[in-house]
Amino acid sequence: MEKHPKLFGRKASHTTRAPRVGEVDGTHYNFITPEAYAMMRDGDQFLEFNNFNGNDYGTSKKIVEGIVASGKVPVMEMDFHGIQQLKDQSYPARFIFLNTTGLEELEKRLRERATDDEDRIKQRLETAIEEIKQSEVEGFHDKVIVNDDLNDAFVELEKYIFQTDAAGAEETPAAEVGEDAAEAVTAAGEGDDTTMAEGGGEAADKE
Repeated sequence: MEKHPKLFGRKASHTTRAPRVGEVDGTHYNFITPEAYAMMRDGDQFLEFNNFNGNDYGTSKKIVEGIVASGKVPVMEMDFHGIQQLKDQSYPARFIFLNTTGLEELEKRLRERATDDEDRIKQRLETAIEEIKQSEVEGFHDKVIVNDDLNDAFVELEKYIFQTDAAGAEETPAAEVGEDAAEAVTAAGEGDDTTMAEGGGEAADKE
């Protein structure tokens, strides 16, 4: 997104969890009370919603519609439950799964990040197993990318989004991408709130 700011717009999810140190309301998340969340959910204001580790998350229809109205492609990060909700609505999107090279590598990254206790790391690994299993279902995702090298993964992602050929020529003009579909991105075991460009290829924490 940093490379293509005029083409893509990232939404901030709504969540009932408390903000972490350094997180800015409206930028990292829209932090709301459980009561406000329930009103939005019951008022059909979420495109998709889910609960993770006791906290609620949702993608606001209004925010996504605003990104589309500005002429940009909305980039949405979500787990496979959210993707299924979009599929059930026949929402026009391309679904991309960012996988790791294996659970050992994922566990190593989680421990090096040092933001989770043992129980949370275990939960993330269990979630990753579910996500990876779902990614193996034919046709569920439009594209699966293994993030064993950030630069290579980013190049592969760009080629897919812009439908470039081997010589690097764009087969699908960038201006047309925003008119066709949103981009929904899932990353194995690490939540759903950071894009490739912003998060080093790994999704940030949904907890």
